[in-house]
This record gives sequence, structure tokens and C-alpha cells, in this order.
Amino acid sequence: MHMAEKLQDSYLAAHDQLYRTLRMRIMYGEMRPGQAITLRGVAEEFGVSVTPVREALKRLAAEGALSISVSGRFQTPALTNDRIEELAALRALIEVELATRALPRAHMALVERLQTINNAISVAVAKADAVTYIRTNLEFHRTLYLRAQAPAMLATVETVWLQMGPTMRALYGRLQRKDPPMHHRLILAALKAGDEPGLRVAVRADVTQGLRMLAR
Repeated sequence: MHMAEKLQDSYLAAHDQLYRTLRMRIMYGEMRPGQAITLRGVAEEFGVSVTPVREALKRLAAEGALSISVSGRFQTPALTNDRIEELAALRALIEVELATRALPRAHMALVERLQTINNAISVAVAKADAVTYIRTNLEFHRTLYLRAQAPAMLATVETVWLQMGPTMRALYGRLQRKDPPMHHRLILAALKAGDEPGLRVAVRADVTQGLRMLAR
């Protein structure tokens, strides 16, 4: 491999790592709604030039995770009530379908794994750790939906999660949680019983109830 090709591969790997790190920060609520992100600030933090930062931010903007002003300023979206309602409706449609498709493959090992994740959510709630709460909550859903074997649907719902990350942080602060989501227990019970109607109701309530409270 020529030196130029090696440098190009190294550049692409660094860009992808930067993109993935920023993507996780946004998805897991490490950034507030409407928070500005500067090219220079990110470049200094990661020890890279401004060019790969700009490309990573544009990639995130294309996914709806960031907005770009006419002056080229990047920031996390401050979602309107209408936008929250729209994304909540998307979650209800797609995640209920994913859960339904996962049900035939929801063996006891999966239920046990989900219970372990739910225990971690309880710990995050006890510690009032919003970022860990959001991360483990999404891990609970992702672990279930992977069994649906529907990668296009999962990619779509992850884009919704990405757009909502900062808003989920704001929602967590408003709810002041003292207990893990009660609907997770209903989801686990429905999976154990093979109860498709119960699973659909529990997932729909879990993914929309808090968001619609925020939109009021």
C-alpha cells in the first residue's frame, strides 16, 4: 500500500471515530437542546484539524442530530412540541413493530439479559445519573429489537433516538425519576408469556408517555 493510501485510510478511520463519539454523546443526552458546537472546540478536544470535524458535524446534521445556521453554526436541535409529537409517533410505529417481530425469538436468555439491563437502569436512577440512564434505557430497547432481524427498521429508529438525545436529557430532568420505567416490567412480562397484544401496548406506552408529557 502506498503512503498516500495509508494516510487516507488513517484519515478515514479518525473521521469515523470522531463521528461515532459525537453521535453517542448526542444520542445519550450528554448535550443540552440548543447547545452550540464549535469546530475549533471539537478540534482542540480531539487533537485533530478542523476539516474532519466539519465533515463529522455535517454528517450528523444530515441525520437530524444537529442543525446548521445560515452562518454555518452547528447546534443540537431544540425540538418544538410538534416535532416531539412527530418523533413520538414514529417511535410508536417502528418500535412496536420491531418488538412484535422480536417476540418469536425472545428466548429466556434474552429476557434474562433485558432484566440485567433493567437492573442497571435502576442503579442509574438511584444515582440520578441521567446520561447512564438514557444509555442503558436505549440499550434495553436495542437488545430487544436486534432479535427482530430488521436492520433497516433498527437503523431508522436509531436515527430518531439520535435526534431526541438532548430532549431526552431535558425530559429526564423534568420527570425527576425515582424508579425505573414501569413499562419495562410489563415488556418483560409480555415477553415471558408470549403475549403479543400486551407487548405492543407496553412498548407503545413506554416510548411515548414521557415524550408526550414533555410536549404539553
